[in-house]
Amino acid sequence: MLMRTILGFIAVFATGVVLAQAYRWVDEDGVVHYSDRPHEGAEEIFLPQSTRPTRTVAAAPRPRADVEEAAESADEPEAPFTYEVVEVVAPAPEETLWNIEGVLNVSLRIQPGLRTGDRVRVYLDGQMRPAAGTSFQIQEVYRGVHNIQTEIVDSTGRLMGRSLPNRFYVQQTSIARPN
Repeated sequence: MLMRTILGFIAVFATGVVLAQAYRWVDEDGVVHYSDRPHEGAEEIFLPQSTRPTRTVAAAPRPRADVEEAAESADEPEAPFTYEVVEVVAPAPEETLWNIEGVLNVSLRIQPGLRTGDRVRVYLDGQMRPAAGTSFQIQEVYRGVHNIQTEIVDSTGRLMGRSLPNRFYVQQTSIARPN
């Protein structure tokens, strides 16, 4: 019985390690691909354990003594800011959109929220497109397979976060015309 329990724990931990592996490569057209399976010429990357937010707990007001201690420790360097979640919510990965008439509605999830001075960059099929905020439209997106990815850069242009690329499909209903 003890042996089964130990083997069960080993299997669970080994699965977590395997799931954390991913591979990245750029094809001959310059498109970046990601996979959980090795590919010729791919580099191995390691994904964070979880990108899901945890519950937020509000801090209680500090007593006066803590405020004085905090002022004394203010000389210590602060940890650099990072975005925990940068994700394209819409269009969803592998989603098929019908009859959008060339207008793609995009929604992002960014946690913590977008800081003042930070900007969103959006790449549709490898080309940068204008974006403002976390919900916007991209014009001239027509039938076919498309990839979208977002980045957040600070006021100096330094990369602060990047979403995984989402592949989605645009379809247009056609009406068969008799000859």
